[in-house]
Amino acid sequence: MNRSIPILEDYAVSPQTGFLSSIPPLQRLPNSYYAPWERIIADLQGLILNKLTSEPEWRRAYSILAFITHAYIWCGPKPASRVPPPVTIPFKQTCAHLELPTVASYAAVVLWNWKPIFPAEDSSTLGNLDMLHTFTGSLDEKWFYLVSVAFEARGAAAIPVMLDAISAARSNKIDTVTAALRSFAEILDDLGMLLSRMTENCDPYVFYNRIRPYLAGSKNMGDAGLPNGVIFDDGGPMYKQRFVQYAGGSNAQSSIFQFFDLVLGVEHRVTGTKPSADSTPAPQAKKTATSSANFIHDMRRYMPGPHARFLAHVAEIANLRSFVEDHAYDAELSVAFDACLAMLSALRDQHIQIVSRYILIPSAAAKKAKAAAVAAAEKQKANEQGVELALRPAEKKTLRGTGGSALIPFLRQARDETSEPAVQGWVKRLLNKEKGDKGKVLDAAERMERKTGCPGLAGVWSADEGESGGLCYA
Repeated sequence: MNRSIPILEDYAVSPQTGFLSSIPPLQRLPNSYYAPWERIIADLQGLILNKLTSEPEWRRAYSILAFITHAYIWCGPKPASRVPPPVTIPFKQTCAHLELPTVASYAAVVLWNWKPIFPAEDSSTLGNLDMLHTFTGSLDEKWFYLVSVAFEARGAAAIPVMLDAISAARSNKIDTVTAALRSFAEILDDLGMLLSRMTENCDPYVFYNRIRPYLAGSKNMGDAGLPNGVIFDDGGPMYKQRFVQYAGGSNAQSSIFQFFDLVLGVEHRVTGTKPSADSTPAPQAKKTATSSANFIHDMRRYMPGPHARFLAHVAEIANLRSFVEDHAYDAELSVAFDACLAMLSALRDQHIQIVSRYILIPSAAAKKAKAAAVAAAEKQKANEQGVELALRPAEKKTLRGTGGSALIPFLRQARDETSEPAVQGWVKRLLNKEKGDKGKVLDAAERMERKTGCPGLAGVWSADEGESGGLCYA
């Protein structure tokens, strides 16, 4: 028996705003009891939670405490590995209520951290959006979040459209499904144009060096000074305190992008594997197979509980891929479905370009400067000692991103996997970026990767494995 189409309100999903809150997030907690929190968050410089009476208040409390926690951990020359009880106790309670880990997730810095400039006007345009709080106070950081908020708001229209398409497919209404897919393709195209505006007000140097560190989580952060993670001290006996490790905030924690994949039947595999019966990982993928295989699904742990359950529900009822395959004789239906895949693949292409601009190039520059400084210091020391130094081969490390995987190969494969459900062979060939080992088409990020030896999103401040965050789409 087919499971029912989900009722959006049951999962805190709005037909108008999608996974964004249906009303603008609270700018202040109304009860004066929480004025100390508001004073702290105003310039980022326990509490009892029994006065929080609504979900918007719980979300506001979580966002405030997430900013305070990350500012406390990362504001000094060395990160703090212990968060004190006055922050830990309320933070853990808000996280438990909202079904989130104790980290500044995408929900904290994006979903529940925005406001309309003019409440009566459209809140899906960048010109009418503002962020409530940032770590640095810079326009660059604000713009980086704002593009994500607008992406969520504009993408929200796809949710009821595609749920209607799933329902229509059950009734074999080909024309209705075709119309819905055409609308979805237009929405994805619009989102692509929105994503291209990231560079307007967010400088890659500022993002890489000033913003990204505050988004860091506590997982695989040894080079940054947190080899074991973070202790959230709840005031109990010290021998009962335990280190925890969580990935940092990332757009991979956005429910809207995973929704797009689910409704189109896009399936993701272990990074480095091909779509074959045995799905054997390539040699370079074997050591990360376990973690990367479940990366996208694991990111649901960082989504608000109702949103993660909504995605699980959609996964159970998604039928459009099989419906289109069963009706491949209908040219208009096939073209509409493949157009959606083309637009989604184009979105992922744009993301790879953003990662290259905001991560690979600044990382390469930082590594070059560091290597030059080290070489100069060693040369000076050798000159003082009258010793000639042999050339030291450069140490190659793989830049890692959220999930501990090399992000550029991960993103490139995610993009290529998007084309696999294509119905028409010529569309699949057009979207497929792999042309064989000798005739492979290189995108901009891969050219940068080969040039710099930096294949991925740096999840930590130095090139090594990490899950610090980066707020980039998967």
